[in-house]
Amino acid sequence: MATVNTVVAAPVSDVWAVLADGWTYSGWVVGTVKIRDVEPAWPAVGSRLHHAVGAWPVTLQDETEVLECDEGRRLRMQARGWPAGEATVQLTLHPEGNDTRVEMYEEPTSGPGAWVHNRVVDAIGAKRLAETLDRLRRYVEGHTSRRSAGLS
Repeated sequence: MATVNTVVAAPVSDVWAVLADGWTYSGWVVGTVKIRDVEPAWPAVGSRLHHAVGAWPVTLQDETEVLECDEGRRLRMQARGWPAGEATVQLTLHPEGNDTRVEMYEEPTSGPGAWVHNRVVDAIGAKRLAETLDRLRRYVEGHTSRRSAGLS
C-alpha cells in the first residue's frame, strides 16, 4: 500500500469540486490518458467513470467505481486497469486554514499488482501517487487563481 499527501493552496470546496468532476481525472491522474464517459451520478456510491489507461497507441479501456463518498471529505474508489489489475484508491481532504491537505492511499487488490505487492512496488506506487497529487495541486491552484482573476 502506498500513501502520500500534499497541501493545496485552496479551500476544501475547491479541491472537492475537482474530485466531483470526473471529466478532470485525465488531467491529473498519472496513467489515465482519456476519460471516455462519466456517469451522471458521479461521485455517488456505485457510479463509474470510464477511462483509458496506458500510452498511445497502446491503451486499455476500463473503469473506476465509487465505493464510498463522504462529500467534501473522502472519496474511495475501485480503479480497474486490466490486465494490470485493480486497486482501491482513497482521497481524503483535511482543511488546514485556507488550504487543504490531500492524502491519497492506493492498495492493489487483484491482478499482477497485488500478486507482487512488496516494498519496492509500494515505493514505485508512492512516486506515481506523489506525481498524481502534484498534478492535482497544480490543477486546483491554477483553476482557483483563474477564477479569482475572473478568467473562468
